[in-house]
Amino acid sequence: MDQLPTREEDIEQASRSLKAMAHPLRLKVLCVLGSEEMSVQDIVAAVGTTQSNISQHLAILREKDILRARKDANKVYYRVGDPRTLRLIAMMSDVFCHVR
Repeated sequence: MDQLPTREEDIEQASRSLKAMAHPLRLKVLCVLGSEEMSVQDIVAAVGTTQSNISQHLAILREKDILRARKDANKVYYRVGDPRTLRLIAMMSDVFCHVR
């Protein structure tokens, strides 16, 4: 088993990531994004809720340093900013989503 984080900043980042992922809609957003960059409109379409609701959850993920945003004209694009978060999502998918 890999070593667990011991540096304070690693523990803080892990805690922020896990807290943010604890909400089903935010976890769904992260799973939809994966390693892709998507506009807010595309995220809304993929997740199936209102733009207002998605925007609130995207703001939380951004505040927790999980998502990065890029503005292009009148659209905002989001991506997962930390490759460790992508690995965590992949591991959760492997553990919880694959038929045994």
